[in-house]
Amino acid sequence: MADESSRTPVTAADVEHSVRLSVTALRAGLGADWSVKAGSLEWDCWETVEHLSDDLFAYAAQLGPAQPPLDGDVPFLWEAKRPGGPRNAVHADRAAGPAGLLQTLEASGALLTAMVRTTSPQVRAHHCFGVSDPEGFAAMGIVETLLHTHDVAQGLGLVWAPPGGLCDRVLARLFRDVPDDQDRWQVLLWATGRADLPGRPRPERWRWYGEPLGSGTRTR
Repeated sequence: MADESSRTPVTAADVEHSVRLSVTALRAGLGADWSVKAGSLEWDCWETVEHLSDDLFAYAAQLGPAQPPLDGDVPFLWEAKRPGGPRNAVHADRAAGPAGLLQTLEASGALLTAMVRTTSPQVRAHHCFGVSDPEGFAAMGIVETLLHTHDVAQGLGLVWAPPGGLCDRVLARLFRDVPDDQDRWQVLLWATGRADLPGRPRPERWRWYGEPLGSGTRTR
């Protein structure tokens, strides 16, 4: 488990930075075919960015109520547009094209950034991988952003390599027992079943741990 005393916390600025990097990278593919599969996912590139926008929105919304739920999600209606597609509350207008889709990503990222920046660190809210705090939701949003940008970049043939420091901070906050002596982006890909590491089998199942390090579960 990460050492709380030595790690660098994840911040709202990190969320903002990760989304900005993602949008900049994906804008290079505006003229590409967004109906192709996103990396190893069963979703296409459009659906994957839509899902990412929905993740960021949902994490922001989870922190929003005066008494955030500790045993379930804020009850927005999540639904898929096709069998096997992602179940989202956020759906982008296809008529707006990929540029409009990326606007939904920017907007959802801004919502999470604002909520992390303005919510008390003592607030706790439900997530299926552990009741978490604003920093945890920030880290979760960054992981979703880095990984799904990777998936879409693979599908569209784009280059994507996020900063190692950003990867290191979210690894320290959310992931237990990961190597600390190898490239941080490759470790994050490995920890989420997307890459191999020398001498280590790729995880067949993986998760992160959202619970705050070294603290209990509290509401407002």
